[in-house]
Amino acid sequence: MLKISSRYSHFVFGVLQAGLTSAIAAAIASISFLKGGMFVPHWLTSWGISWLTMLPVVVTAAPFIRKLAERIAS
Repeated sequence: MLKISSRYSHFVFGVLQAGLTSAIAAAIASISFLKGGMFVPHWLTSWGISWLTMLPVVVTAAPFIRKLAERIAS
């Protein structure tokens, strides 16, 4: 398995979180394409666009969100 330094863990978190969230959102938005047999192509396109859009947002916002969550929860 690929090993990345823990120094970059926030980037790994951002990549995984943005990928999962955008995949689920794109699947929900593509449900109407199930009947026509175009679900997978539409979902892949939607997921790719949304992941590329959300990745920089998540990587940038994650440290701030983590600090805010720690303040709220402590």
